[in-house]
Amino acid sequence: MWGKEKPGGEESNEGGRGARISTVSKPVETIVGPNTHIKGEIQGDGGLRIEGIVEGNIETTGNLVISESAKVLAEVKAKNVSIAGAVRGNITANRVEILDTGRVWGDLTIKSLLINEGAYLRGQTYMPKDLKPPQIESITHLKPKPPVANAPSPIAKPAKPAAAKK
Repeated sequence: MWGKEKPGGEESNEGGRGARISTVSKPVETIVGPNTHIKGEIQGDGGLRIEGIVEGNIETTGNLVISESAKVLAEVKAKNVSIAGAVRGNITANRVEILDTGRVWGDLTIKSLLINEGAYLRGQTYMPKDLKPPQIESITHLKPKPPVANAPSPIAKPAKPAAAKK
């Protein structure tokens, strides 16, 4: 899961199979267990881990971990999202990581995206930062320049053979 700073500056990587986001953040304080099915809205300020089924809306200022056994049919807003299970719905987050077992059907509005090999994503990705694509210079500067009057020819004339000595 997301690393959290321990006293002394060390980071831990607790609680997550395959979750590798190392952002210092609030720890997971709520877990929706594997035998739990929730319909409705979930709102909070702390981290949330889903192992069961959630239908509706999820909004947290903390991190969201969707485990391999989870099924989420919801609009999601969270700080960072790590997905190992299935999500159907749009996601708005700072960072989204789709692990190799993760499957997403929905649009992402994000600043950063990491998709592991084997992951599935069907939807569009929006990155709000306004970066301009690189511009290609016009090819007019590649055309040959017209010859200058009285300039030496670019083709060198062959040297005259030396006269044979008799």
